[in-house]
Amino acid sequence: MAREKEMIAKALKQGQKALSEYESKEFLKSFGVPVTREILARDLKEAKKAAGQIGYPVVLKACAWALMHKTEKNLVRVGIRDEKELEQAFAEITGAAGKGIDGVLVAELVKGARELIVGLTRDPQFGPCVMFGLGGIMTEILKDVAFRVAPLEDYDAADMLEEIQAKKILDPFRGEEKANREVLKKTLKAIGQIGLDFPEVAEIDINPLIIRRDGNPVAVDALVTLAPRVK
Repeated sequence: MAREKEMIAKALKQGQKALSEYESKEFLKSFGVPVTREILARDLKEAKKAAGQIGYPVVLKACAWALMHKTEKNLVRVGIRDEKELEQAFAEITGAAGKGIDGVLVAELVKGARELIVGLTRDPQFGPCVMFGLGGIMTEILKDVAFRVAPLEDYDAADMLEEIQAKKILDPFRGEEKANREVLKKTLKAIGQIGLDFPEVAEIDINPLIIRRDGNPVAVDALVTLAPRVK
């Protein structure tokens, strides 16, 4: 856990209020949270190489810790099919983002019809709490979520999966396999443990966590928000 603590300490020392999307996913991945395959490209040449390694179609996103709402700022391009489209998307994103970005994330395009949300919040009374529910735009519209106070046992995580009203979304769905509940439970437990082990982590927002067609979940977008530790 030394590497992860160093990552948080470095970010805070640099005045960051959050980890970038790339840093957030690297941080979460080290605790067993499944994340998208992606590469941070510093220039167009690196972006082309990354897309070749990952395989088209790909997604491009501007990357910097301060860019917490990239879609609204037109800094995301989805479904890039070839090198020509990549060149255009890279130019558009870097032009719109301006200076101060870490680079451009080149990520796999994850296919799956079901979007979930997993998160961590800190309640003034109960401390770190884990959230699970419907993701994407449905999060704000339906507010179909469940909460548990960390740490989570296996039965806590299992109960959260059953508690949301749309729980049937975890069953076989429109030709897609049932969701891998074991991975979901491990993810919820890991998020709770992070909340206990890292007081500097104020919030975690994984949205969407897409269920692939084979049933396995993957964090497509993630944000780890930071707050200096109170001594």
